[in-house]
Formats: sequence, structure tokens, C-alpha cells
Amino acid sequence: MNLADIEAAAQRLTGKIRRTPTVRVDLMREPIGADNLWLKLECLQVTGSFKARGATNRLLTLAPEQLKRGIYAASGGNHGLATARAGQMASVPAHIYLPENASPAKIAKLKAWGARVEVVGAVWDEAHAAAVDVARRADAFYFHPFADEQVVAGQGTVALEILNDIETADVFIIAVGGGGLIAGMATAIRALLPNARIVGVEPEGSPTLKLSLEAGGVVTLPQVTTKVATMACGRTDPMIFEIARCLVDEVVLVSDEDLERAARWLWFELGIAADLSGAASLAALMSGAIRVGPGQRVCGLVCGAGPEGVLQG
Repeated sequence: MNLADIEAAAQRLTGKIRRTPTVRVDLMREPIGADNLWLKLECLQVTGSFKARGATNRLLTLAPEQLKRGIYAASGGNHGLATARAGQMASVPAHIYLPENASPAKIAKLKAWGARVEVVGAVWDEAHAAAVDVARRADAFYFHPFADEQVVAGQGTVALEILNDIETADVFIIAVGGGGLIAGMATAIRALLPNARIVGVEPEGSPTLKLSLEAGGVVTLPQVTTKVATMACGRTDPMIFEIARCLVDEVVLVSDEDLERAARWLWFELGIAADLSGAASLAALMSGAIRVGPGQRVCGLVCGAGPEGVLQG
């Protein structure tokens, strides 16, 4: 995958997703460790997260006969919502498998989008295995949330929009679940800003990409303990690992409590109701997991919407 794939996805997605804003964060009551911070508000995206980009790009590359038996996906919530919307766009049923730790608010939203919801397993990996099995037996198409080049290319369009808005940045901070977002964005960023620092953020209870990079190959976590379903993944994909190994500078860890504090900050300071994954870039700054120099232009994402910021506030 390269920059041309992401640019092609951007063309394909024109008029099919929202062009979300990139905003400067200033006049803060509580400093957060960066004095030149910009946030890409993907919480305002269709279905409430960047996942609409990847799922819609995947949909638009498929022939109608590949969709006639419906589409399947496993998700912590956000990818499921994006796939449910894809099903509506194609007028086919969307079957979404979720783990037991998925947010009740996301489940309710999925049903409102018309998805057929199944809750299977304690974590995403178990829901994924079940969904893949059922999709295979139904001879239906499975929308993988990250191990799919068209999905990753769609996610990479976030970076193109950011750079169109602010032209340059010194540091990019990107939430990591399965790794599709950071793989797509890093591909675009490294092609356009080769000297930028690219940092991933994972929960302490799901350090999938960090441990894989340290081991020099994809590892399977013995257990996933984070309660943040949208960032919980026991094993990344070899394609994602190779992109991250070549393009990502580092991956840092934050606690679930750090994510909750950052979500509260977003609600108090900006009136943004983010899910906990959407608060990851702020959590990394506020906890000191990432340190940046004075005046460095830092760009993070509020990658998902949810009630957590409101409820925690």
C-alpha cells in the first residue's frame, strides 16, 4: 500500500463521508503538555468515528454480487457502526458481532442503524472468530476492521485532510486498536512529511502493537484486560505490523484511567463527548507518556464519539 492508494480512496470517498474539521486547541484551563495542539474531530464523522472511511472505501470497491448475501463484521463498536451504514448504502443486511465489553450505547446505536447484532465472547478476537465462521458458511463478505488494504487506505485519508488543513506538523499521535488507522495515516504522513514523529497509543491492557514491535514479529497477547472495547485487540495483522515497523516511531501505553481523565478533559474544555479511544491522544499527553518540545506542532485525533466524556464529567 502506498500514497497513491490513499489518494484513490480519497477520490472514491468524495461525497460519501463528511469532511471533518481540524481545530487549534487554545485557552485551556488545564494544560496538557503541548502548547501548539491541533485536533482532528473524527467524532463528527458519519456514524461517529473514522471507521466510516475504511468501511465505505471497502464497500465502494466491491461488485454487487459480492454483497448479495449481506455483509459481516466484528467490532468493538465503531467499525460495526461503519459497516452497518455500508449495509444501508448497499441495501443489504449487516450482521455485526460484538464482544461482551462493547458499550451499551454503541449496541443501541447499531440497532438504530438497522444492524443485526450478536454479542459473542469476552473480547473482540472471539467475536471476530465467530463472525468469520458464520460469514464463511453463508458465503458472505466479511469487512475486517484492519487486515484489509482497502479499509486501511480509507483510514489513511484522515491524514490527507489534516495536512490539507494545517500543511505540516511535528508530531502525530494516533490511537491504536487493531492498527488500521495508524497504518493508513503513517503511510500518508511518511510520504508527505518524512521527518514527522508518528506515535501510537495503546491501552496498558491491550499492548498488541507495542509488544509485537519489541518482539520483532506479530505476537498474540495471553489476555486482554482493558475495558475499552474499541481499543482491545489480542493480535494485530502481519501487514499492519510491517507498516508500523517501517513507519511508526514508537508506541506508548496509557491506563484506562488515563483515557477516562482525558475524556473528561475533552468534555470540560471543548464540550466534546468522546468515547475513550477518542481521548487516547490527549491521554498520552496528559499522562506524560508522550513529551513534546516547546512550540512543536502536535496533531491528535478525537477518533470516536460516545457518551463517556459526558458520563465521566
